[in-house]
Amino acid sequence: QVQFVESGGGEVQPGGSLNLSCVASGTTLDYYAVGWFRQAPGKEREGISCISMSGSNIYYEDSVKGRFTISRDNAKNTVYLQMEDLKPEDTAVYYCALPRSATTYCSGARGLVGDLDYWGKGIQVTVSS
Repeated sequence: QVQFVESGGGEVQPGGSLNLSCVASGTTLDYYAVGWFRQAPGKEREGISCISMSGSNIYYEDSVKGRFTISRDNAKNTVYLQMEDLKPEDTAVYYCALPRSATTYCSGARGLVGDLDYWGKGIQVTVSS
């Protein structure tokens, strides 16, 4: 059974930083692109970043570009999202997601392309003064 454990969320003041981790079990991340999504209250879930299985292709949604950094450590079966200069509008539940098939890929221009089959439970990030 594929499961994710997301950690690193919490509450910070504007301008603060957080580093989210997503540790997978029941599968090996090596062969798959991985994405980070978020859902703010009253809004639809949006894809904010993804990374290809090799790490060579990376995508950031415009609102996080220059502030967030995605990375992966396949040896630890973990994907990270380093978030800097956080803003109140970054407040949301953050999820990592994984496809079942290697045909889903991370496009640097479009984000994750293809089906996503596995989702973490999500972790709350609150940015407030």
